[in-house]
Amino acid sequence: MRDKLIVLHAGNLSRVPWLVHGFSTRAGGCSRAYGGNALNLGFAKQDSRSAVERNQAAFMRQIGAASGKKLWPLVTLRQVHSDLIHCISEIPAGPIMGDGLITQKPGVLLAVKTADCLPVILVDITRKAIGVFHAGWRSTVKRIVEKGVGEMRRNFGTRSRDIRAAIGPGIHVCCYLVGAEVQERFESQFAYGSELFREAKEADQIRERYPLMFLTARAPGHGELPKKIFLDLAEANRRQLITAGVAARSIWASELCTSCRPDLLFSHRAEKGVTGRMLGVVGIRAH
Repeated sequence: MRDKLIVLHAGNLSRVPWLVHGFSTRAGGCSRAYGGNALNLGFAKQDSRSAVERNQAAFMRQIGAASGKKLWPLVTLRQVHSDLIHCISEIPAGPIMGDGLITQKPGVLLAVKTADCLPVILVDITRKAIGVFHAGWRSTVKRIVEKGVGEMRRNFGTRSRDIRAAIGPGIHVCCYLVGAEVQERFESQFAYGSELFREAKEADQIRERYPLMFLTARAPGHGELPKKIFLDLAEANRRQLITAGVAARSIWASELCTSCRPDLLFSHRAEKGVTGRMLGVVGIRAH
């Protein structure tokens, strides 16, 4: 028996009557490649194309992205961890490269694929304009959501105060271990960069159990163990939105960590690279 298809919704966006949106989970699909009946929504060599297409159709019907029996066009990207944002006025004829999509066109579902990176949705409630962005650390340090606000302003006349934002599930600070070079990139780009990281000392069970050994017998050059550095990617994107003029009270953020919850969500890290993809989606109802 197939599990129930579970879609997550942002509280602040659910109150917008003309909006369709959602963040998929791994529950309730027909893909067998990742254990159980998984709702994999990204085409990959491990999964069959027909299974992904069936999953996509079921997900789109579940969130209401259909006109009668006909599904809305689904616009996705070949994601490259960039700050490239496309304004969609017509359905693209082929694949487009980038990490952000914006539109005012009704009856179209904009989507980004994730499996640890953050899906971020922006909605202009006054001008009926929307955007969705794929925010891993590389796109975040390039300010993709801040630029997304700017692109909506440039294309649609969006005012920051009219934006409602939702940051979907992704890897959280509890699990997002990064290198010192990532910390340096953020600290060089953002005045608040150092506030986005949590540091913890590397655990050493022998050292903890026999501390006296290391007081007298430490070899020359053997200093303290390196620190582990954890990035708060959700907070990084929240701060960018606030910098761009979006009110803090208008930003919803999921508390779910993909790496902590591989039972519910796909996680590239937790599943060592062999995993499915979720979609963060947004669309405008035609009527």
